Amino acid sequence: MSKQPQPISPLKNFFAGGFGGVCLVFAGHPLDTIKVRLQTQPKPRPGESALYRGTLDCFKKTLAKEGVLGLYKGMAAPIIGVTPMFAVCFFGFGLGKKLQQKTPDDVLTYPQLFAAGMLSGVFTTAIMAPGERIKCLLQIQAASGQVKYAGPMDCVKQLYRENGVRGIYKGTALTLMRDVPASGMYFMTYEWLKYTLTPEGKSPTELSVPSVLFAGGMAGIFNWAVAIPPDVLKSRFQTAPEGKYPNGFRDVLRELIREEGIGSLYKGFTAVMLRAFPANAACFLGFELAMKFLNWMAPNL
Repeated sequence: MSKQPQPISPLKNFFAGGFGGVCLVFAGHPLDTIKVRLQTQPKPRPGESALYRGTLDCFKKTLAKEGVLGLYKGMAAPIIGVTPMFAVCFFGFGLGKKLQQKTPDDVLTYPQLFAAGMLSGVFTTAIMAPGERIKCLLQIQAASGQVKYAGPMDCVKQLYRENGVRGIYKGTALTLMRDVPASGMYFMTYEWLKYTLTPEGKSPTELSVPSVLFAGGMAGIFNWAVAIPPDVLKSRFQTAPEGKYPNGFRDVLRELIREEGIGSLYKGFTAVMLRAFPANAACFLGFELAMKFLNWMAPNL
């Protein structure tokens, strides 16, 4: 069981979540670039070696070829998208918790917290799907050396010109498949660890910075443990040429398993897990600090 220290304010969650999202992008984007490049690298031809041998090799080659800024390729799209997305994500979680409370003092069970987290996953997909599509296209373009898009806005314009809104929202079903269960796991794990780490007689709002960082980082690890297989499918699907997979993710899944085996669903696993801990630790620390500030500024909001 968990204890709610004060009435839930979805509005405060919205602003604090946005700040947490900015912290997450700055901490995690370099490894996200590596993750997408590993997930979408072409299968080597017989006798050829793979473009990247693994996480470290990809990191070294990116640095050598493009410098530190290469690791931050495509970051404008997530910064523009992630701030409102995490705002909406934490708002959805706050709303999901509030909807399940009969009174403001109600203590929610862990399955209820999981359900509230799943609701936040539904909320974020509307922003997440196009943002991820643009980010993935810009990241693999930088790796291939063929420049098709001048930047995020140019990418949106070209996608819209080619296939209308559908082109921008390609991969939405896979984004939902990834984010709904993963968000449930994300928030439930965070709340569980927060209460587990709270000393006897103390409130979870008084949790030390290292404890918040640990709980946030572990929430990120649990989130991605659930999210990686649909994320691999989504990266493949969103960056594939138009018409390559007429039956959507089923075709992507079949091709991946046929050509590279079941292990390919965990491509980029090391990069994801290396990024998940610091990025989400930064996110939840940013969220908690912003929440404290908002509670101090507007205690009755």
